[in-house]
This record gives sequence, structure tokens and C-alpha cells, in this order.
Amino acid sequence: MTTLPLTLQRGACPALSAPMMTGDGLLARISLIEAISPEQLADICLLALRHGNGMVDISARGNLQVRGLSEMSAPRLDADARAMNLPLREGLTVEVPPLAGMDDSEIADPRPLAEAIRDASRGITGLAPKMAVVVDGGGLLRLSDLLADIRLIAVGKHDWKLLLGGTEQSTHVFNVLRETLVVDTVIDLLKRLASLGNKARGRDLAHRLAVNEAAPHTPPSSSGLSRGSASVATVDPSQMLGTSPSMTAGKVAASPFDLFSLSNHLHAIGIGPAFGQAKAEHLIALCNEAVRLGIKSLKPALDHSLLFFGTEIACRELRDFADSNGFIISATDPRGHIAACSGSPACNSATIATHEIAAAAAAECAGLLDGSFKLHVTGCPKGCAHPQPAALTLCGTADRVSLIAQGKAADQPFAFSSFADTNATLRRLADLVRSERRPSENSAACLARIGSDRLEAAATGRP
Repeated sequence: MTTLPLTLQRGACPALSAPMMTGDGLLARISLIEAISPEQLADICLLALRHGNGMVDISARGNLQVRGLSEMSAPRLDADARAMNLPLREGLTVEVPPLAGMDDSEIADPRPLAEAIRDASRGITGLAPKMAVVVDGGGLLRLSDLLADIRLIAVGKHDWKLLLGGTEQSTHVFNVLRETLVVDTVIDLLKRLASLGNKARGRDLAHRLAVNEAAPHTPPSSSGLSRGSASVATVDPSQMLGTSPSMTAGKVAASPFDLFSLSNHLHAIGIGPAFGQAKAEHLIALCNEAVRLGIKSLKPALDHSLLFFGTEIACRELRDFADSNGFIISATDPRGHIAACSGSPACNSATIATHEIAAAAAAECAGLLDGSFKLHVTGCPKGCAHPQPAALTLCGTADRVSLIAQGKAADQPFAFSSFADTNATLRRLADLVRSERRPSENSAACLARIGSDRLEAAATGRP
């Protein structure tokens, strides 16, 4: 029997050949860099039934995950999946928007740069396990809300804005580069990150470079982080290749749960399972219907979605089928505005049944879930489903549920709830927001304005 390496901590990622132990067995991740056919996804689901417990996840970054594997079945899944000749991602995570190259509204096609970075990075070792590079050409769907150590955003056909660490909104512009300099600059940054150790992330390098720029007369340090030929130091936006405000402002990230009109008369429809998890047989039925409608390809995508590509009529009919079978098909579905991890008992660290809480929240607090924020429901303070701060988080602890406002799962709570009272507590908070919301104010803004003291009073039922 082949023994596979296991990953156990928050700072690591599962892989096809290196599954992660969870509460329901081993979890293996299948990461793709290109579209596959509905038949291929159905075959992956059959492997999930054969080798796992039949549950399939679609992650927030659009990775497929097969759950419930054993030490004996995980190597068999690995071998069978590789025999399918899927377009598997190996090595560094370099991501592009799911509509890249098909979207007429893109500023530039990010795929050639992404492929060049992926190829050039193959010899770099010692990077953090979750290291990620995003190359975003703009367009209908953006990767703005995904965390990235290095982010490139098109601001012109041959000009790319460089950012380090965080989401697009939570980080700073470090430079705008001509396309001919992008690959060498990114590889230089990756080598610098590797030299800092396998826990260093883009935000750490951003801090070092900012400190370096603030002290231009300091002699170069032994770490090699002084300004060099790659020119990655912070720059004044007004001096960046003459870019205009309209070029650097960016577009608002759209939801994948929509019907998209693409080039060459192609359309795409976004469909997803509630809370990113589905039974394999339900996905197989969806894929079989897609095949019946003549849909040839699909991509797992951001926000736990699947994008199916076909004619407009086929996409609309598949959307109707998905709707009647309980899938998310609309950006207004409150289930799509909840980030919930797998929870108990699927995760060893979790103390609450996150999906049960999330389902009740979607049914009972739809007015609160207006799309202005993600309600984070997590089984433990690691907060895997939503590593960024959230306007409101419910976090399972050893003996109760903590409630956090404007923070991460591990931050200081403003109140606590018993396990049994969790959804009733959330309803009280939703009632407060409904009564306090001002005209044209969304839920996120209202929660921030109300503040922790009044939220605590509502959560605990104090007058």
C-alpha cells in the first residue's frame, strides 16, 4: 500500500497526491487550469462515489475536492484521476478569471502571462504551501476578493498593475509594469519570498519593500530586498506609466451566478451547490442534463460555482434544471452570501454543524443577507472558509458560539451564544439591522454603524 503525505494545519493545502485528514476521512483536491467536459466532471463524481463518501466540494477558488477517502482509497483516486488526462495544476498556484480569453470586455488576456509565470516558477522551492499568484485581465468576472500573494491586474493592453498580499481592496499598488517585465519581476519576487522561508507571504514582502522605500539611504541588507533591476518598490500612482484614474480604478467584481454573453456567440451560466458542497449523484445528474442539452465544457470557478459553456438556450434550460434541483443559480440567493466551512462532523476541528446553521440563516434572515457582505459561519477559529475579516462571523468554540463583528474568526467576540440558541441569536441581529437600516444603506454598512455594543445587547436580548 502506498502511504501518502498528509496535511493537517491551516497553513497547508490538500492535493491529489497529498490529501488532508478531516473528520470524515481524507480530503483530496483536484485543481484544474483549463475547462473540462461535463462527462469528465461526472466521471470525477463517480470516482468520489467509488473511493470516497460521495461528497464533492467546490472551493471558493474553484477547486474540486473529494471527501471521505481512506489511506487505501486515496492513492487509487490519485491514479484514476490522473488516468483521465485532466488539465491538472501542478506546482505554484497561478490563477486567472474563469472567463479569461472568452470575454470581449477584458482589458487584456491574462492566460499567456499566467502560463509563462507557471513555467518559469517550476524550479523555485521553499515557498509557502498556500502561495498564490493572480493574473486578472479585467472583464465580467474578477478575482478581486480572492487572497493573493502577488496580484497582476491589466490596466492597459500591455501594462499590468502589481500588488502584493491580500485582496485587491486590502493591499497597495507597488508598481505598474510593461508586459515584457512582468514575468521576470514576479519570478524575482517569488525567489525573494522563498529566501524568507516557507511561512513568508506576499504581505510580509510588501512590508519589507515599503520599509526599504521609506529608508532609501539605508545600505542594502543581506536579505537582498533593496531596490534592484526589477523595480518593485512602491511608486507614486501619478508616475506609473501615465495611467489615468479610470485605468487603475478597476471594475466591481460580479457574481458568477448569472448568464454571461461571451465572444463567438458563446454563453456561460453559473450554477453552484449550497455552501460549496454536493452529493456526487446530484452533480452527475446536472452533468448528464448538460450533455443532453449539447453543452461541451465547464469550469469550476470562484464562489463555489460551476460555469457551463454553451448556447443561450442550453444555458437557460440548464439553469432551470439546476433551480428545480436545489442548486444556487442567482446572485440574489441568500445561500450564496454565506461562507460556511464543512463544519462538524466532517471536520475534526469544528464544534458546530455549520451547514445546518447556514441553511436556517438563509431561510430566516434573507433580508440581512443582501449581498453586501459574506456571513461567515465557521466551526473553529481557523476560519478556513473566509480568511478575510467579515462584517459578521459565527464561530464555534469548545462550549458555545462566539459572534465577531468586522473581524476574523479568531478576533475578539462582541457576544456569545449557546449552540442551541445560535439561529435565534442571528434572527435578533437581523431584526435589529432591519429596524435600524437607513434608506439606501446596505446590511454591511448598517452593521458597522450599529457597532459592537448595540449588537451585543441585541444578541443577548438585553433591552
